[in-house]
Amino acid sequence: MNLKKLLALFPFLLFIKSAYAHCPLCTAGAAVAAGGAVWLGISKAVVGIFIGAFAVSMGWWVSRLIKRRYVPLQRFLLILLSFITTIIPLLPIIGGKHPVYISLIGGYGSLLNRTYIFDIFLVGSILGGFVVSITPWLSKKLTVYRNGKLIPYQGILLTFILLALISIIIEGIL
Repeated sequence: MNLKKLLALFPFLLFIKSAYAHCPLCTAGAAVAAGGAVWLGISKAVVGIFIGAFAVSMGWWVSRLIKRRYVPLQRFLLILLSFITTIIPLLPIIGGKHPVYISLIGGYGSLLNRTYIFDIFLVGSILGGFVVSITPWLSKKLTVYRNGKLIPYQGILLTFILLALISIIIEGIL
């Protein structure tokens, strides 16, 4: 469908100045996408990686919109708030417990020889959020390593490559 047909069907689109996403709407959209991915057989941990990355990216974006600093650690708190308000509502829907048996030393029940239970969606979300948080630092290091030269779309490429690599590794493990 071309633009003229779209405008003929919906003439009010001419009067829209901009669109703003609302966090609950984004969370619902992410839940639908994540539910579809899980239904297709993608690991809940991998879905968590991408949802966590989305939540932290949204927090970074919102924190940059607010130019004035109102509270100490404002950027961090906004990123954390974005993460919490995106991930916590999705935990009952997508979260899944996964046992991990660690047998390093000692009898069963000791700290290094027992079964731990993790919510793999939550762990994946934290991992995805961590990747998005360290990517700007890695991008700066890469630029310094390349004597000030940037690769086109370096930040986005680095983020997607790291998320894809970690997701492939996690999908292979689980």
